[in-house]
Amino acid sequence: MNDLTPSAARSLSHVTDWVFDLDNTLYPRTCNLFAQIDVRITNYVMDLTKLDFEAARDLQKSYYREFGTTLNGLMHQHKVDAEHFLNTVHAIDYSPVDPHPDLVETIRALPGRKFILTNGDTSHARSVLTRLGGDDLFEHVHDIRAMTFVPKPHRAAYEGFFALYGIDPTRAVMFDDLEKNLVVPHDMGMATVQVVAAPDYRHEQVEAWELDRALGAHVHHVTDDLARFLRERP
Repeated sequence: MNDLTPSAARSLSHVTDWVFDLDNTLYPRTCNLFAQIDVRITNYVMDLTKLDFEAARDLQKSYYREFGTTLNGLMHQHKVDAEHFLNTVHAIDYSPVDPHPDLVETIRALPGRKFILTNGDTSHARSVLTRLGGDDLFEHVHDIRAMTFVPKPHRAAYEGFFALYGIDPTRAVMFDDLEKNLVVPHDMGMATVQVVAAPDYRHEQVEAWELDRALGAHVHHVTDDLARFLRERP
């Protein structure tokens, strides 16, 4: 399904730099890989704060909303060691990510450079890409360390990325599952695509607001099938 928002269905024919989020974007949310990370983050908050599961989860999500990532909130409010956090929460089973040769070859055929811009870390990204079958697919993985731990949706995360790789945002497109991460790209001139889960997707570790489909002008296209969207791109 390629749903276009009524106000901004724009062509991607001008794009020379293709920028993809990783989690729940390059693999389907339905494989619940990030749900594993989400639980490990809650457990990390529990160990740190001695709160019970529900209270720790509430705190985790409040930091996520306020600071962009739970890690950023924990760094600001609790001075946690970022490396310890990343190594702990990414100690997961990657087998739910199935190979996706159609997506890999479709991305490979895109005209121009391909990047990953993720609030996760490079090791996690490489593990996902290996499972997908595309470990050589992207020119660069720009991760949370490269952002100096200032994550999307903060403007500095995008500005540093553009500057490092000489990206003209008016000739680039951003794919992300979270509409809040598309606000700054839109403001800076990028085309934007929200990659969403199927309408009937539910999971106890995923809250309803995390599945919101945006209707604002900052989201130009919405799809629940990234490979098909890229093949049929406007």
